[in-house]
Amino acid sequence: MLIRTIITLLITSLIYAVSAKADDPVTPAIPGVAAGGVVLELIKDGFNGTEGPIGYSDGSLLFTETQANKIIRIDSDNKVSAFLENSNGANGLALTPEGQIVAVQTKDTQVGVIYPVKQKKVLAKDYQGVKFQRPNDLVRASNGGIYFTDSGTRPSKENPNPEPSHPGVFYISPSGNLKQLATDIERPNGIQLSKDEKTLFVANTQGEHILAYDIGADGSITKRRNFAKLRGWQKGEDGAWSSGADGLALDDEGRLYVASNVGIEVISATGETLGVIAVPKKPQNLAFAGTGKNILYVVGRGAAYKVALLTRGIITRPK
Repeated sequence: MLIRTIITLLITSLIYAVSAKADDPVTPAIPGVAAGGVVLELIKDGFNGTEGPIGYSDGSLLFTETQANKIIRIDSDNKVSAFLENSNGANGLALTPEGQIVAVQTKDTQVGVIYPVKQKKVLAKDYQGVKFQRPNDLVRASNGGIYFTDSGTRPSKENPNPEPSHPGVFYISPSGNLKQLATDIERPNGIQLSKDEKTLFVANTQGEHILAYDIGADGSITKRRNFAKLRGWQKGEDGAWSSGADGLALDDEGRLYVASNVGIEVISATGETLGVIAVPKKPQNLAFAGTGKNILYVVGRGAAYKVALLTRGIITRPK
């Protein structure tokens, strides 16, 4: 079965590589991850917000069109359709074994079940009476616990003087108790669990490194450390330094995939950079999907892409 799966992944990657045109963005050769010259295929551009991708149970991909207040579905033939309207500004998504979709929500800021609609419920709406500011991303552990980030406030053209920012990392236990785990990250963004669920990874958009923490039996985190130095660390037009670290995904070998300023950074299970897959538009998030989980979908700046890889995501996870 394993040999058959490997052969299938190789054939799929070769088909994508053969179909490449001269001006198509293609992958570099990354051993065990990507064959050189495989096309990064544009599915569609012009979405009003692109975030929160997950591989759905039928092999399709779901992602959030946050500003349009909806969830979009992309099937294996690249057909795009609306999966859910009125998502309360859903951003990051998670999927339960029962088929419920849990989301961090940015309109009326909260975390909760948004699908099926008849099963909607709030899991967390504030911390000690203080509303969340910008719930960003989440990951669900196999025991039902949920880790999520709040990236806080930041100045914008529409709101140059927002309320003071209080970003953080939070945990909702399987019994529903909410804990604040970290307040010392400048801008926590993407969040992911290691394959054995003993390590929590957090993307700090304003930092140079992906952060890692040990996870305790009660879901708490300790031993903050720099897990991987990002090539995306660079000075922006505004003069500020940032890695642009955003969404995180994990493959079946424990490699971490990071959306950053330079594209998709592929990090080994020990924190070494293995290569970078360039993306025409700065990526915001990514997920493995498809029946074999070997298609990596990338969304960002209103565009959605996909690329066939030699590896695959974890079958039991949505990204």
